[in-house]
Amino acid sequence: MRPEASTVTHQENSALLADEISSNRLYLDDQGFNIHYLQTGNHADNKEVILLIHGWPTSSFLYRHMMMPLTQFHNVIAIDLPGFGQSDKDPNARYSFKYHSDIIDSLLCKLNIERVHLVVHDLGGPIGLWWAKQHSEKVASYVLLDTIVYDDFSWAVKLFVSMTLIPGIKNWFSRNGGIKFSMKLGVKNKHRINESVIKAYQAPFKSKEDRQSLLRTAHKLHLNGFKDVAKHMESIDKPLCMIYAENDVILPEIEETFSRLKKVHPSADLHAISECGHFLQEDRPEEVLKPMLVFYQDLIDAKK
Repeated sequence: MRPEASTVTHQENSALLADEISSNRLYLDDQGFNIHYLQTGNHADNKEVILLIHGWPTSSFLYRHMMMPLTQFHNVIAIDLPGFGQSDKDPNARYSFKYHSDIIDSLLCKLNIERVHLVVHDLGGPIGLWWAKQHSEKVASYVLLDTIVYDDFSWAVKLFVSMTLIPGIKNWFSRNGGIKFSMKLGVKNKHRINESVIKAYQAPFKSKEDRQSLLRTAHKLHLNGFKDVAKHMESIDKPLCMIYAENDVILPEIEETFSRLKKVHPSADLHAISECGHFLQEDRPEEVLKPMLVFYQDLIDAKK
């Protein structure tokens, strides 16, 4: 029997977390950093988890509708990357690939997590995949959701980075108006980004320092790191599932990107979600869950 995903798209898009999802904040001594993450699941074995990594300008909140259904396989953790959500926002931090990777790995070590089913989206893709390159022995599988894999950036990615650098535009882009614009642009079904959802994404960026941190996260990742990610993803030997939105105007080349990777890994799963924009987790979460649940069930069945 195939696992079922709960339906949420056709009802009001709630900004509330399910009661079973806990909000946690942990201090990482080695980095002197406070990281926030959401966690759910009742599995006694917490050494193997599904790890969800968001992109720009979102947070762990992005995955709130998807976490509970995934717990039928493993405990689930969604993190707030540095500079996002309720994690620390230091406007002077490096926000390099290594900076992010060290924080991700410190969290996993502190929680005694040994194996990860990695799920990445948007800018969280290169960040999470660079961590995976350094710690490939910890990665059990990959799920890619509308993210950057290759270093030959599209015009859309170059435009996005430019908007975080140009005076005047960058200030608007990191404020409430810019965040609302980004979130609305990133969905096909505009009603999904209602006022309560908008406010949840705007809330972490109250101060000038918060907004400076948000902008730095967008342009401090070195090109060599993206090259490393591309090489890594073409060399992996772990199960891979790619899911993309057919109406993604933020990464309009996403079908081409995933098809390119599929040619390298013919056995990988590739799924398109119709009537859906870049922020799949907000737009049509139950449709995104369907192939993910089948993917994880197949992994369980393969072990039997």
